[in-house]
Amino acid sequence: MPAVIVLGAQWGDEGKGKATDQLGQHTDLVVKFNGGNNAGHTVVIDGEKYALHLLPAGILSEGVTPIIGNGVVVDLDVLFEELEDITSRGVDCSRLLISSNAHIIPPYNRLMDQANERARGNNLIGTTGRGIGPTYADKMNRIGLRIQDLFHPEELRAKVEAALAPKNTIFEAVDLQVLDPAEVSDHLLSFAERVKPMLCDVSLVVNDALDRGDTVLFEGGQATMLDIDHGTYPFVTSSNPTAGGALTGSGVGPTRIDRVVGVAKAYTTRVGEGPFPTELDNKVGEALRTKGGEFGVTTGRPRRTGWFDAVVMRYATRINGLTDICLTKLDVLSGYETIPVCVAYEVDGVRTEEMPLDQAGFEAAVPVYEELPGWSEDISQCRSFDELPQAAQDYIKRLEELSRCRIQSIGVGPGREATIVRYPLM
Repeated sequence: MPAVIVLGAQWGDEGKGKATDQLGQHTDLVVKFNGGNNAGHTVVIDGEKYALHLLPAGILSEGVTPIIGNGVVVDLDVLFEELEDITSRGVDCSRLLISSNAHIIPPYNRLMDQANERARGNNLIGTTGRGIGPTYADKMNRIGLRIQDLFHPEELRAKVEAALAPKNTIFEAVDLQVLDPAEVSDHLLSFAERVKPMLCDVSLVVNDALDRGDTVLFEGGQATMLDIDHGTYPFVTSSNPTAGGALTGSGVGPTRIDRVVGVAKAYTTRVGEGPFPTELDNKVGEALRTKGGEFGVTTGRPRRTGWFDAVVMRYATRINGLTDICLTKLDVLSGYETIPVCVAYEVDGVRTEEMPLDQAGFEAAVPVYEELPGWSEDISQCRSFDELPQAAQDYIKRLEELSRCRIQSIGVGPGREATIVRYPLM
């Protein structure tokens, strides 16, 4: 399949890095299309763990061209820290390409994240504090900095000064450091020569590759339920991690896409604030968090845990036009006598199998569970569907029915090889 989108189908942390890495071994280009270093992917290769925040997971696959698209916001400090780290571990990073239209996260937008959270008081959004939201806000306000501005110093200095003046007033009011626009500009301009060899017209590169018949993988950060338009607003990210974002964030048309793959855990997690109908805010949830290692790659924050939510999964299938699901962490569910799955909600006493019409309804939603038989066997060494215990097979088949989408692959451990592929994509 020449063009495949891989995205998160829940609230993030589903294992997109592993899925992208696996598919990336059979592809020519991997394009990151949204977000920034506010999310992290963990990839385990031959027992060695790689934590990627800004770089596409495809950078770990030999011969693949990794690309940062125009929809991404780039913290230049983080970019070169990551490049230095994985280069020192033997990874060839010379193939990395970056869109000249991608926006830069300036140091003052990291402070703006802090200022905004302070102003909210007890009504926190739970941002990562990486400056992602303020940078997208600058982009929409048409005062943002793009990578191409690094090669026009006087224009960049003027833009920094204009953007920073009102922000410094805010910083002073909330007891944050006031920044010198000249120092900010000098710091950003110091990256110009280092980033120059990586720049390209991503839309042209990707479309030319598709014309040649190359395989292109579009990698989304964050997830469907954190989408600025389709997620649990306002507890969302500032970009579109859904399938439409892959198009605008890279410059390709919808007719070029062949498959859309949603990555989902065999249960559900969420980081930060916001509604979460199946949340287990108890000892069961704590045990699931510990067993699944549910702590943020980027922030280290403990993730909230809950049972699989089929209402959310059906919504993700519809919003993204999913053709396939990569299910991860099935091995974490070994040892449960029964496993609840949310099949519907009750909102004000009325049952619904679809997402409530508004946020208030979603916040009031009470999960309706179906209990499925569990299994006790260790499944981490299974490499075919038939090797799974019958109860695990039945669990997968039931999730397919409820999600209205086929489950293409099943993760049974963190390693690259710990995957059961039911239907090849490429």
